[in-house]
Amino acid sequence: MYKDKTLVCKECGQEFTFTASEQEFFAEKGFTNEPKRCRNCRNERKGGSREGAPRQMFDAVCAECGKECKVPFEPHDDRPVYCSDCFRKVSR
Repeated sequence: MYKDKTLVCKECGQEFTFTASEQEFFAEKGFTNEPKRCRNCRNERKGGSREGAPRQMFDAVCAECGKECKVPFEPHDDRPVYCSDCFRKVSR
C-alpha cells in the first residue's frame, strides 16, 4: 500500500527516506502533511540530539528550602527556582 519516499529536508537540504511504515503511522494518527525535516534536524529543533548527548543543567538555589540543585533551564533573578521536592509541593 505505502512505498518508501525520498524527501528533501527543508533545514539542511539533505535527502531522507519517509518509510512506508512511517507513512502508515502518519495515516493512523490522521497527519496529512509529510515531514519537512530529516531526523537529525528534527532532533536538533527539539533541543538536542537523541544520540545520548546529555542535557545541559544549571546550578541554582531553591527559593523555598535554600538547598542547592540543578535545573534544565538558566535561572533568572526575577523568577523563583525550586528543587524537585519543593516544586512538587508548590505546583499542587
